[in-house]
Amino acid sequence: MDDIDRALIAELQRDATRAYAALGKAVGLSAGAAHDRVRKLRERGVIRRTTVDVDPAALGRGVLAFVMVDSSAWMGGAAESFAAVPEIQEAHVIAGTAAVLVKVRTATTEQLQDVLRRLYAIEGVSGTQATIVLETFFERPVCA
Repeated sequence: MDDIDRALIAELQRDATRAYAALGKAVGLSAGAAHDRVRKLRERGVIRRTTVDVDPAALGRGVLAFVMVDSSAWMGGAAESFAAVPEIQEAHVIAGTAAVLVKVRTATTEQLQDVLRRLYAIEGVSGTQATIVLETFFERPVCA
């Protein structure tokens, strides 16, 4: 990956709907060359997907919590069980005092409590510790 690829990624992270002509102009390439570079970045797995950044509160998911999940066993094979809980946006096997860290979005704290109950139904889960976010200063994309 060179500086032009990094610049293309930065431009796409700002607005992935831009035409290849506009992307190319922003990084000093023709539309065709920009298209070719983006295609190659996709083929190499650098660009995994194109998505839309949505305001969770506008969709009724204003409660954000990070939950540390304790376990009595290795949780590395439990990805599908965590993915089956639709309120979980992210799940990570971690090192430290907990086994898994999940990012949860719900409409209410009552719904968060229900998610915690469902986490206990996952085989191996022995405890949870939830931290509710009061305010998000910023979230940023991965920089190239």
